[in-house]
This record gives sequence, structure tokens and C-alpha cells, in this order.
Amino acid sequence: MIAKFLSKTLFKLTGWKLKGNLTAENRRCVMIAAPHTSNWDFVYARAAFYLMDAPIRVTIKKEFIEYPIVGPLIKAMGALPVDRSKNTKMVDAMIRIIKETPGDMCVMVTPEGTRKYQPRWRRGFYHVAMGAGVPIVLGYLDYSKKEAGIGPTLFPSGDIEADLEKIYAFYRTKTGKYPEQGVR
Repeated sequence: MIAKFLSKTLFKLTGWKLKGNLTAENRRCVMIAAPHTSNWDFVYARAAFYLMDAPIRVTIKKEFIEYPIVGPLIKAMGALPVDRSKNTKMVDAMIRIIKETPGDMCVMVTPEGTRKYQPRWRRGFYHVAMGAGVPIVLGYLDYSKKEAGIGPTLFPSGDIEADLEKIYAFYRTKTGKYPEQGVR
């Protein structure tokens, strides 16, 4: 596969390495991708997931899939089109997609919702995992170590505050491209 070759080349040329991987138990999940502080995050994260053979999917407005050249490329990279014109709530749409899509699938989310510092993450990923009955996997990029990896898997307990504190504690040890914009 050309994507895997290009990903391997990118990691070799830039000195990045992989750490961890998905297991049979967590290949169907909601995956957090954090810290998200740069446009480069998508490039390195997507490359890492190609190298891991991870079944990564991302939600995107269905209109983006309709662009002639870019649409098929985006879809081939794992985009899941969501029809927002019907006033669809994103959490409900993601739960439905996970439940209706057979096989392995990790829906990747960036809970910051932006590349800038956010004192409070959006919590939709948590509600999606609870509603779909899947675990949350902590995917990360650590620019200080040039490392892309998979951290712990967390099964949501229903105590969102306690679970979020465990998640934040993990990400406080990871350095984004722009550290001042990461989890504090």
C-alpha cells in the first residue's frame, strides 16, 4: 500500500517512532487524538495509524465528500460522512455510525475542538463511547520525544469527572508541537 510506504518514509526522514498499538479488544473504539496543537498533527497521526494498520475513521460533513477530487481521497483516508443538514446531533450520529458499521473501527476525535488551548475539552467523545458501548483509547503525539502512540484504554464508568481526570493526567505527560496550547 502506497500510504504505508509514504508513512514509513515520513517517519524515517523526520525521526519519529511508534509506541504501542491496538489490541484485539480495542480495535473498535473512540480514539482521542491529543494534544492537538498544529496542522501537522493530522499528518503524523494518520501516518502512525497507517503503520499500525489501525482502522481509524474520522467524521466529516458529508458535503466535503462530494468534492470531485478531494472527496474520494478524504473518504479513502477514513472519513465518515455525517449529514448535518437534518439537524443531526453529532454525538447521536457517531453512536449510530459505530453501531451500524460492522467490523473494526476506531472513530478518532480531537476533544479540544481546535488547535488553540482549551481549558475544558468537549465531552462528546465520552458520550459517544458510553452510547455505543465501546472503550476510549488514548492516542497521542509527543513532539518532545518524536513519538506517536497508543496509551491506555479506558472503559467509561459513567463518572465523567473521574474518568476525565485520568485522561487529562495521561495527556499532561505528552508535549504538543506548541506545548503552551496543550492540557494543563
